[in-house]
Amino acid sequence: MSASTLTRTSAPAPQTLRHSKKFDLKPSTAVVYFISLVVVALTLGPVVYGVLGGFRTNAQIAENPAALPRPWVLFNYTGVLTNPDFWRYALNSTGIAVITTALVVVCGIMAAYPLARYDFKYREGVFMVFVVGLLFPASVAIIPLFILITQNFHLGNTWIGIALPQAAFALPTTVVILRPFLQALPQELEEAAQLDGASRIGFFWRILLPLSGPGMVTVGVLAFVGSWNAYLLPLLLLGPQNKTLPLGVADFSSEHGSDTAGVFAFTSLAMIPALVFFLAMQKRIVNGLQGAVKG
Repeated sequence: MSASTLTRTSAPAPQTLRHSKKFDLKPSTAVVYFISLVVVALTLGPVVYGVLGGFRTNAQIAENPAALPRPWVLFNYTGVLTNPDFWRYALNSTGIAVITTALVVVCGIMAAYPLARYDFKYREGVFMVFVVGLLFPASVAIIPLFILITQNFHLGNTWIGIALPQAAFALPTTVVILRPFLQALPQELEEAAQLDGASRIGFFWRILLPLSGPGMVTVGVLAFVGSWNAYLLPLLLLGPQNKTLPLGVADFSSEHGSDTAGVFAFTSLAMIPALVFFLAMQKRIVNGLQGAVKG
């Protein structure tokens, strides 16, 4: 038998393997895939419908709400992008989110460091205070916060007046994520730094902060997205000139209730910055959370 004959005879083998592998799907795996597809469809369905709705006219939506745009129109999106109120809302959301993120990262790492690396009395009790803080949303303290921010601190209708309570309510999540991340850093590393003459503050600035990058990025992204989507606190504490994008969406929906396509376009553009930012940092968030779990 020649070599060419052997080659032709053995050629179907990969197809057989691919065929058997393709249909070797366990029932449990198929159920997991089906549930995952349902969850993805329920999550992305409204977003896709809203984005496509912005490319339609109100007549198209009224005639067939579930159809694709035909023809595709751009004036809904261009109308929103040329609206100065949209950019004012976006500027306010960006400023507040950046301040909130900076406060959360700086205060969170400084609070998590002693709870992770120092051995002092009531350390676990202090940590439990942050853990219990996870159970309380901002809505339960909205009235005291309103009085505190507007009357005591005189920070009503300001960016910092919103960023401070938002950062305070994000701190429990930040400390809970960062503490095991910092505990996972080897103790020998700190001892070696001390032998080289570094103080605890020097170890914190020169070694611990650079090594904590994934954890800080994780809590920073979570704080940014949470601030961007916040609605209740900005609604109570901000005036018309400092309204954020979620409040702008509500105002636009009220003022243009009959312009369904315009509302779809405004809502879609309002969520794009946070969505893009989250997707860009998604890998770093997973790495940071995995580091926290391992710790």
